[in-house]
Amino acid sequence: MFSLGADAANVAEKFNQGETSMGPRIAVMGSGAVGGYVGGWLHHLGHDVTLIDMWPEHIETIRAKGLELTGMTAEECITVRPPTMHLTEVQDISRGRPIDIAIVSVKSYDTIWATTMIAQYLAPGGYVVSLQNCINEERVASVVGWGRTVGGIAATISVDLFEAGKIRRTVPRGGASHTVFRVGEVHGRVTPRVTQLAAMIAGIDSVKVTTNLWGERWSKLCVNGMRNGLSAATGLPGNEIDRIEATRRFAIRLGSEAVRVGQALGYQLEGIGKLDPEKLALAGEGDAGALEEVEAMLIAGTNAGGRSDLQRPSMGQDMLKGRRTEIEFMNGFIAEKAAEIGREARAHVALTEIVKRVSRGELPARPENVMGII
Repeated sequence: MFSLGADAANVAEKFNQGETSMGPRIAVMGSGAVGGYVGGWLHHLGHDVTLIDMWPEHIETIRAKGLELTGMTAEECITVRPPTMHLTEVQDISRGRPIDIAIVSVKSYDTIWATTMIAQYLAPGGYVVSLQNCINEERVASVVGWGRTVGGIAATISVDLFEAGKIRRTVPRGGASHTVFRVGEVHGRVTPRVTQLAAMIAGIDSVKVTTNLWGERWSKLCVNGMRNGLSAATGLPGNEIDRIEATRRFAIRLGSEAVRVGQALGYQLEGIGKLDPEKLALAGEGDAGALEEVEAMLIAGTNAGGRSDLQRPSMGQDMLKGRRTEIEFMNGFIAEKAAEIGREARAHVALTEIVKRVSRGELPARPENVMGII
């Protein structure tokens, strides 16, 4: 792990005070929950940011009324008016400075076309940041090359685009208690560009430059693998998943399998949320002491005010909105990687099929869908 030093902190302070009017030109390709939240706050902090999205009503609402960002405290509630573009207007980027930092924050299945669309407007030294769920750096690199690909992880955050032009954060800011964002190079070295990127994000919430991008990515995938598909399959928000014993224990089994696959692939895993990876793996394998400890932590999270009862993982939100889910890129991907190395990931295989059936309307979203299948 690399933390921001004095130089980076000074850069962040200057950015936040508006002293770098000719700073990087930033485009956010996909300005939904995470992209809109990060892009909106970067604009609020004085950065040159343009939000691009494929939902016409969202863009038109921002233009007419601003982008409303809310959180769990009064100081997190702001309205900003960043420059915006519909997809049909992206060619207008060529009338101004080229893009120095393109933040791609679309669903995984949209990664390649979104990266392709913005790639032609990159400055000579410009690069693309994958600020997405799942592991998409290879898809980004297939378009712009590995040298122009940077990883960005929103490790512990929950945001919801619940209405056009309105994004709410349903978990507290990390601050000193935990690090919310990670940025890193695919080769693991600390470079000036990721140090600068971290300095900008530091104005939004806690951030670190990581030298372990792939381990961080898989650790985040473990979290997503425990939460997202389960919410989509059951219709439950995050707190309810952890309050019900059957769904809580299924989530633990999912996390356990994902940890073991990641370890077998050679990744250096970080914390799975607040859970120790090895303890989580043992809990899902039947270790009574580990199971008791992990369950206690999950239950405590529902009662401590750490996240709102409105908090719903992104795939659960997609299911409610009738959108395509990312199940193949989360639980399906974990199952696929397990098969490649000769391991079983039965819970992930089962959940992937259940979510597909719910998406097709063959099953209603309900907790019973995951009870007794493992």
